Amino acid sequence: MDKNNYVLIMAGGVGSRFWPKSRNHFPKQFLDILGTGRSLLQITYERFLKLCPASHLYIVTNSQYSELVQEQLPGISPDQLICEPSRNNTAPCIAYASFKLAALNPDANLVVAPSDHFIQYEAIFIEKIRAALAYTDTHEALVTLGISPTRPDTGYGYIQYGAESEKGIYKVEKFREKPNLSTAMEYLKEGNYLWNAGIFIWKAKSIIQALKQYTSSIHELFEAGTPYYNLPEERAFIDTQYPKAPNISIDYAIMEQADNIYTIPADFGWSDLGTWASLHESAAKDAAGNVISAPQINVKDTKNSIIQINENKLAVIRGLDNFIVVDDGNALLIYPKDQEQEIKDVVKTMAETYGNHYV
Repeated sequence: MDKNNYVLIMAGGVGSRFWPKSRNHFPKQFLDILGTGRSLLQITYERFLKLCPASHLYIVTNSQYSELVQEQLPGISPDQLICEPSRNNTAPCIAYASFKLAALNPDANLVVAPSDHFIQYEAIFIEKIRAALAYTDTHEALVTLGISPTRPDTGYGYIQYGAESEKGIYKVEKFREKPNLSTAMEYLKEGNYLWNAGIFIWKAKSIIQALKQYTSSIHELFEAGTPYYNLPEERAFIDTQYPKAPNISIDYAIMEQADNIYTIPADFGWSDLGTWASLHESAAKDAAGNVISAPQINVKDTKNSIIQINENKLAVIRGLDNFIVVDDGNALLIYPKDQEQEIKDVVKTMAETYGNHYV
């Protein structure tokens, strides 16, 4: 294992599209969504142990989840927990982590990955990550893994790529926003478009240089912390300065602007598990296409649905097609699966109407 390889696991989101299982106080990365006995965070952590030593795995999360992370990953030290005191999107937290690790190791080569993705073929995934790390080790490049699309999906952003730089590594021409169906079909037909999985590989100094060039305010804010990183004074600096950072994603801040972006097309059985429909797609189904997690249930004339009922309830369901039915504590969701993109906004409206204790 290369001593310069590090992994940043992003675990600060609230997962509102997975409501009501995912709540503000216990979001989906801490849940056993797949029924394996392990949370998505634990699965992701164990996956990356194949790439670098445990001491080189860092968890980036919101301060309110620090105890949850330590409960689920008792082997990590407090120094490996990078806590953001406010939610300012991905660019500030990646900037903070990159400056911190660059202060620790100027040659740090980083993998930035979400904590809540499903990856079926882990050996292929690790192989692609290693190829990306080898490339960024010798090039001032920002690399992203792009997923070879299997359908014209409107729920993902797309990566348009061009000429091959080295074997299996291509220059990115443009990042594309989530398309409508006809545009997604055209992307699939053209053949040089990939799904943007939000998995990035780069040298710490390369992303720091990109921050300096394309988003100087973020660069200046976190560069000022260089005397404090990895020292007791770091916490006070971050608590006072981090909330001043602009709220912007790494895609908008860097990836859509920089000219040294490359991608590795990959197919390793990926799902972002961002929605109930994506879980339905990834999970084992019964003969009617249902994914059911309910110890006491009677289901008739129901198909293509995902159903989760608490163990202390008896459920009787009939006549549903392509629905989400999720019962959890003080909330019940019954929603058409093909309209689930609305759930995030519905949850926001309910919080405003009925209070945050429901979300």
